[in-house]
Amino acid sequence: MGMIVDSHHHVWTLARGDYDWMDPTWPIARDYGIADLRPLLGDIDATVLVQAAATEAETRFMLDVARASDGLVRGVVGWADLAAPDIDARLAALADPLLKGLRPMLQDIAETEWVLRPEVRRGLNAMARAGLRLDILARVRHLPLLPELAQRHPDLPMVIDHAAKPPIATGEFQPWADAIARAANETHCLCKLSGLATEATPDWTADDLRPYVDHLLTCFGPNRLMWGSDWPVVNLGGGHARWRQATRVLVPENTHDAILGGTAVGFYGL
Repeated sequence: MGMIVDSHHHVWTLARGDYDWMDPTWPIARDYGIADLRPLLGDIDATVLVQAAATEAETRFMLDVARASDGLVRGVVGWADLAAPDIDARLAALADPLLKGLRPMLQDIAETEWVLRPEVRRGLNAMARAGLRLDILARVRHLPLLPELAQRHPDLPMVIDHAAKPPIATGEFQPWADAIARAANETHCLCKLSGLATEATPDWTADDLRPYVDHLLTCFGPNRLMWGSDWPVVNLGGGHARWRQATRVLVPENTHDAILGGTAVGFYGL
């Protein structure tokens, strides 16, 4: 097998005070760094670090972490204000070979169609010019926008994070299933096989996740799917090892090269 890649994990330092989404009572409400991740890696060769705060300070922090990771972190997906009039200058100031993409936190923005605003369109065009990729932190409500978004930005590689968070805990399959299928069929978007454990009930089994994983395999195929741990958020849904083991059960062995590594390597240019 080729390089095994975790396409989606986080680190954070709470003292900076910009992790607005985090409940201080959660067990993950403490600092996490690469040293906390290393014992969990097993045969994982490389990782992609993804933003968890909507600030440029977060992007710079992650780049510092990546540079100090002895080659473990091969890419960073940061944040910049895509609606800013000086977005080209902001991206130039953040430019780094390790910066592979940006992620606006769409799930936390009340306006569902924010990503289609004219000023954001300008920011996404600037991303494409800078050779960056777009991580789409979507919920089901955003999926109907993706055909138009992808049509507007054919030169901007895009990946849907966490399969747009299907409501697994309640057993709902629709409207997510039709919406994600349309996104797969009508766009160039890839999709992350990540974040499913925390959308299920705490006592989830692989069989609870199977209908959703099977649907993603049918819609996207292995060359458009990439595995991510979503660590340490996954600690709210059973932990890194439990999700990793479930993935090996749910994903056919002949797709492991792509889903567990190759897709991420190609998409992020690792």
